Amino acid sequence: MAKSLYLAALDAASGKSTVALGLTELLSRQAGVVGVFRPVIRDDDRRDPLIELLRERFKLTAPYEASLGVTYDDVRADSEAAIGRVVERYHALAARCDVVLVIGTDYTDVASPTEFEFNLRVAVNLASPVLLVVTGAERTPADIAAAVALGRAEAESSHATVCGVVVNRVAPKDLADVRARHAGGTDDVWVLPETAALTAPTVGELATACRAELIAGERDMLGREASGLLVAAMTLPNLIDHLVDGAVVITPGDRTELLLGLLVAHHAVGVPNVGAVVLTGGLRPPLQIRRLLAGVDARLPILLTDADTFDTATRLNAVRGTMTAESDGKIATALGLFAANVNEGVLLDRMRLARSPAVTPLMFEHRLVERARAHRRHIVLPEGTEPRILRAADIILRRGVADLTLLGDPAEVQRLAGQLGADLSGATVISPFDPALRERFATEYARIRAHKGITAEQAYDIVTDVSYFGTLMVQDGLADGMVSGAAHTTAHTIRPSFEIIKTLPDTDVVSSVFFMCLADRVLVYGDCAVIPEPTAEQLADIAISSAATAAAFGVEPRVAMLSYSTGASGAGADVDRVRAATAMVRERDPKLPVEGPIQYDAAVDSGVASTKLPDSEVAGRATVFIVPDLNTGNNLYKAVQRSAGAVAVGPVLQGLRRPVNDLSRGATVHDIVNTVALTAVQAQIAAR
Repeated sequence: MAKSLYLAALDAASGKSTVALGLTELLSRQAGVVGVFRPVIRDDDRRDPLIELLRERFKLTAPYEASLGVTYDDVRADSEAAIGRVVERYHALAARCDVVLVIGTDYTDVASPTEFEFNLRVAVNLASPVLLVVTGAERTPADIAAAVALGRAEAESSHATVCGVVVNRVAPKDLADVRARHAGGTDDVWVLPETAALTAPTVGELATACRAELIAGERDMLGREASGLLVAAMTLPNLIDHLVDGAVVITPGDRTELLLGLLVAHHAVGVPNVGAVVLTGGLRPPLQIRRLLAGVDARLPILLTDADTFDTATRLNAVRGTMTAESDGKIATALGLFAANVNEGVLLDRMRLARSPAVTPLMFEHRLVERARAHRRHIVLPEGTEPRILRAADIILRRGVADLTLLGDPAEVQRLAGQLGADLSGATVISPFDPALRERFATEYARIRAHKGITAEQAYDIVTDVSYFGTLMVQDGLADGMVSGAAHTTAHTIRPSFEIIKTLPDTDVVSSVFFMCLADRVLVYGDCAVIPEPTAEQLADIAISSAATAAAFGVEPRVAMLSYSTGASGAGADVDRVRAATAMVRERDPKLPVEGPIQYDAAVDSGVASTKLPDSEVAGRATVFIVPDLNTGNNLYKAVQRSAGAVAVGPVLQGLRRPVNDLSRGATVHDIVNTVALTAVQAQIAAR
């Protein structure tokens, strides 16, 4: 059974970073502790960018130095001794990991015909199966087929085991031909298309290349990908006709009329949003113009360089984009490409990698995204003008997590997305004032709420509220689920679902859980967000719903009904309420393992459990924790989150017929992506 996988490129500029990202995510879903290892690194003091990217992106625990083998100088001096040192360093890392991704050389130093052979020798000495990467850039389909055959033949002659081949950077027009040439013999050749977004430089990389300083605009926007360069040597009206989304405009620093025109264009509807403006010649705008820049609410980066316009354009034209941990767009694109084009099941089978019984936070999150991608669902995001939602939507679409509809004025949503550099070309944008849908939803809402005296006229106004509009989309089957709350209160987000979607049969309340991802396992806490003072009947409902939610997401439910007393040792109204709720759970679902009342230590610690409840099948092994009230639950999950370093995923609403989930108003882009993935999985379950 393999302990490692060796990623070996047959030639330079193969796009190995894309494959390494996809592989590290795949291995992170499968194994508990993942390591990355570079057998050979550069001779200088610069840290290896790919190791840094993978360590930061996937929160790898091994120190940077433990991920390194030898330098190119070491290999040139004595290749046999160097391989011995590589093997020694590799095994030191492997001893602390469940699986190691070994990433071969980059052809940046020893660009000789023997470099690939050297990688194969290392792989054999590490007993690592090899995944070959072959570049398709500037190659015909016949050339690619020949390169793949050559790589396999060299591997066989070196006694290396090839578990698959990734042909990367293939021209889109050649994809079908390349795939057809490898379809007959094996199922282990996977073809990835050339994607401009992966090689496009960011505004920040361009700024570094021409040694420019940011004199206005948002520093966060330096991470935006530049779609191209535009030298502005014409008048403003003619320049406007040449603008394209994401382009970086280069202009002399004394062309203040162009600068002001570009700022106006940045705010205008229907005009492309450029990525940045580079002012050349070291000509800083006059004081009056700088005051205007400071007073304008514009994210557009304005950069100043001492180089002249020709020199700046020459330098920037030579910049090729790299991928760092901050390159959210590139990373999402790379992961989406890998997942869409590589048969991960076949690759894992060929590696014969055992699945870890532990579940780390990263494993839980990646498995969540994997499940969402497997059977894509349509999610509506009502807050279509919220910047975090737009950035998250860009990542979700690039990774293929879900199909999306955003609510808001289409022109305004696209304008804001353009300013942020978010690509929403794969999303649908709908105005909540769309006449046909407004009329349809008003009729539906008036019918549903007729018993509350809601008239058609009142409904016509109510349904333009984005929370009601989004909920009605879910109700009418135009979306499979809804995620909101980044800019709205919990009540505003979920009230429409109480009125419109309503609860599942045999469920009286809507409640919530948090998935608490600890270092090696996932626990479920409920209800920590919705019901302040649940009755015994509601506690029983919460317990049964939480157990079902846990099971649906791969957590075997063993339910602890928490209280300040364990077993029959205490009395009082609160303990009696938990005791009654426990009895109701046992009556409604006799097969569900449940214990209560029980204290938290007795629920999780086998030593305490053996003393307090020695015969319990739940005590000491609980996975689902039901708190007696919202005050306890909210403090409990936040205490565990902060003190134990747990990742809290949620709140996840449960009990509704169709999924609606609420975001914290402090939710990060990462939180939003996770919540959309989780909602998509809930929608898959609801559709069964």
